[in-house]
Amino acid sequence: MHGPALAGWLLVALCAATGAYCLLRMRSPVAEQRSAAGGEALMGFGMAVMAVPAAVFGPPRWAWWAYGVVFGAAAVRALWNARGHARAHHLHHLVGTLAMVYMAVAMAAAPAAGAGHAAHAGPAGAPLVTGVLLLYFAGYVLGAGMRLVPAAGAVGGAVAGAGGVGTGRVGDGPLGAVAWGDRAEVALACRLAMGIGMFAMLLTM
Repeated sequence: MHGPALAGWLLVALCAATGAYCLLRMRSPVAEQRSAAGGEALMGFGMAVMAVPAAVFGPPRWAWWAYGVVFGAAAVRALWNARGHARAHHLHHLVGTLAMVYMAVAMAAAPAAGAGHAAHAGPAGAPLVTGVLLLYFAGYVLGAGMRLVPAAGAVGGAVAGAGGVGTGRVGDGPLGAVAWGDRAEVALACRLAMGIGMFAMLLTM
């Protein structure tokens, strides 16, 4: 991607850490949590690879087309899952996977794409599509951030109301009823981090 190398590595670290955390969430006993975490882990690691500075790693053009196929399949799966529960989440995941397809195709079609992550003079992709995606992810990040603050406050209140007994461990205190990987505020923070990463990547297009 375009942009300073330091910013690229920070983005790689954010996305990779989010992907690794989502892998841990796949150990949840809740089937829906495992399914959502798997798709988010794919997004996190895919974004981490895409964000590696061009000077360090420059995949060939065919690798971007393969990227598009993988995330195209993930988009179809997200669309299929949107028929059931958590429709809003699956539709958001659909937008994310389609954004990955869009960026991969833009990289593959850009001049000198074989030299790395869009290593060419001008921006990749269609400005209108990039702008629409930027607006979407900016709105998502703001909305998720606003939802996360009350969630964090509710967790703190629950601990305080228990007289400090709850430690967050399974089976210990009021928070123990839900495993840490299944807590809504943790999953939301994970999605917020990926939304920030996606917004930053789209800015480099």
